[in-house]
Amino acid sequence: MIYDVNYLAVTLFTLIVGLTLWLSVHLAKSARSAAGFFAASGGIHWFVNGVAFAGDYLSAASFLGICGMIAFYGYDGFLYSIGYLAGWIVALLVIAEPLKRRGKYTFADALDAAFQSSAIRLSASISTLVVSIFYLIPQMVGAGVLVQPLFGLPHWAGVTMVGAVVVAIVMTAGMVSTTYVQFLKGGLLVFFSFILTGLILNRGFVALPEAERATRLADQVVEKTADGRTLINGLPQGRGPGQGDLRPIGEVLRLPGGQAATGPVGPLEFFRVLQGSEVALWRAKKEGAVTTYSAVPTSGQEVLRPGNHPSLRGIRSEKWSDRLNFVSLMLALFCGTAALPHILIRYYTVKDQASARKSTIVGIATIGCFYLLTLYMGLGAMVSGALDVTDSNMAAPLLARSFSTLLFALISAVAFTTVLGTVSGLIIAASGAVAHDLFQIVTGRVLEDQAKIRVAKVSALIVGLLAIALGIAFQKMNVNYLVGWAFSVAASANLPALVMALFWARATRQGITASILVGMLTSLAWILLSGETYENVYGIPADRSVIPFSQPGIVTIPLSFVTLIVVSWMTPARASGVLAT
Repeated sequence: MIYDVNYLAVTLFTLIVGLTLWLSVHLAKSARSAAGFFAASGGIHWFVNGVAFAGDYLSAASFLGICGMIAFYGYDGFLYSIGYLAGWIVALLVIAEPLKRRGKYTFADALDAAFQSSAIRLSASISTLVVSIFYLIPQMVGAGVLVQPLFGLPHWAGVTMVGAVVVAIVMTAGMVSTTYVQFLKGGLLVFFSFILTGLILNRGFVALPEAERATRLADQVVEKTADGRTLINGLPQGRGPGQGDLRPIGEVLRLPGGQAATGPVGPLEFFRVLQGSEVALWRAKKEGAVTTYSAVPTSGQEVLRPGNHPSLRGIRSEKWSDRLNFVSLMLALFCGTAALPHILIRYYTVKDQASARKSTIVGIATIGCFYLLTLYMGLGAMVSGALDVTDSNMAAPLLARSFSTLLFALISAVAFTTVLGTVSGLIIAASGAVAHDLFQIVTGRVLEDQAKIRVAKVSALIVGLLAIALGIAFQKMNVNYLVGWAFSVAASANLPALVMALFWARATRQGITASILVGMLTSLAWILLSGETYENVYGIPADRSVIPFSQPGIVTIPLSFVTLIVVSWMTPARASGVLAT
């Protein structure tokens, strides 16, 4: 059986929750002003902020989603890593210092610095909420995935537990506790990823004996009965032998030269051996209430070649729509990083522009190191013999369990801090948009510090409850795929407005407002009407969608820029020049 309650992991999980809550209570005195609650009063050291950048950015999608995608499809998942990392170049060279000069607490501050426009603040705050909520979905899905094997609880219970802990963290001490939770998470994640990678290289590869081939690669069938029971391979789902448990999978079918095992391998030898091997990749086929998972013998050379995952088939496809979908996805990942609200507000937690630049460099180094390790972890999981065929998001924790129960407990606990750090950052961004921008615009009241903090805490609670509901609703989707939605909306709605507000003197408040709204609404409409959403969310055949490809960025990002330019030329110019220079 794949899952059973792991009491060591539960203990570590409980210790981490206790530590984070203690940290929040201990730092609560730093959150008694709006500056302290939303931006840690600008007192975070640049190195701590840089690692916290990594802790904020390396979400459940990075650790669970990318590793799972690589484990089930090969190199394709690493292309997501490249796209995520490349976007930090935009943040370093274009956004970091100008944003620090112009902002105070929220993304809307930077946009509105030269305009003092309620329309800009309203549209920017709505965009922040939309992007934050879309990004929250995969984090909460990942939370449920992690808690399920730790406690043996259903997915909804895990999502609810994590949501409650994160809301408590944010409501207690705001950005200060969030920063140190993210700093702790970023450091631990990279450290244990190095440990896991070292163990993968030390174990090397072991080929499946020919005598076991037919048994190990037999189809695995999961069936939902009319009365709500789950049958696995014809037996009721249970926790003991013969009770219908899934078999763990992930096999090397043949090694180069017919070897039985390689022994330890070096970092480059790992790829050479894999390239000359044959492995089993698993594919699902759904017919009504029955899903059959079948092994597909695949050469290592094919595994290391991009284009196996449905979202990236445009690399090889002759169809123009598939190619545009791939380019559009990469464009969204590249442009989205520098427009994510929970990333942008981290620039307000350091004291000056030089610190903003240095913390970005530290963040890039930490994030780049981790993404390189995901390639080893994902491919190591592929051949570990420990994959859950029904859940790609559990690839990394189950890989750790193939080495030892202690490592599984540690990796699960670290993965949990990954969710805590990112979710707390997103809720801070969302609550700041409500308390600092949206509330004032809607009510016409200028709040004092204490009132603003109270509104932010209530907003955090509401956003947390919404995140819990959405995390339960989207349980079955790969978290990495879901994050692509948030990046597309952020890149379309926020980046054009931010870049043009910082660097184009002719930009007007009407142009910026129109750009945000057009980018946000068109990207949302495109995603919600796409074939992948039809199939994976609505349960409608993908060919009934009128959208030619699923990723909107290649259409909606230029459209947002064009909208801003056209509307700005049609409206009166502002009096001041570009404040970013």
